[in-house]
Amino acid sequence: MLYDLKINEKDRWEELRNKSLWFKHRREDDCSAIECYMEEYGVTAQEAYDVFNEHVESAWKDVNQEFLKPTEMPTEVLNRSLNLARVMDVLYREGDGYTYVGKAAKGGITSLLIEPVAL
Repeated sequence: MLYDLKINEKDRWEELRNKSLWFKHRREDDCSAIECYMEEYGVTAQEAYDVFNEHVESAWKDVNQEFLKPTEMPTEVLNRSLNLARVMDVLYREGDGYTYVGKAAKGGITSLLIEPVAL
C-alpha cells in the first residue's frame, strides 16, 4: 500500500512536470495578435501597434460616452465595470503585464499600494 502511494505520487509529479513543459512550449509557440496582424496585412510591428492603440483609444471613447448616459443600471455596477477596464488597461498597455511582470508594473503597484501619497 505504501509502495503504491509512492508510485502514484511520483506519477503525479511527472504529470505535473509534463504539463508545465507543455504550457511553456505552448506559450513560446503562440502567436500574438500583433504578429497575426503583421502577417495578414504586411505591416511592421510599429504600424500594427499603432492600429491596435487607435482601436483602444476608440473603445475608451465609447466606454466614456456610454458611462455618461443615463441608465437604470446601478452606479455601483457601472463603476466596477469601469474599474475593471481601467485595471486591464494598466496591465496590458505596455504589453502583457500580467504574464510578464516587469519593473514598470512592479513600480506602479508599489507606488499605488505601499508608498504614501504626499499631501
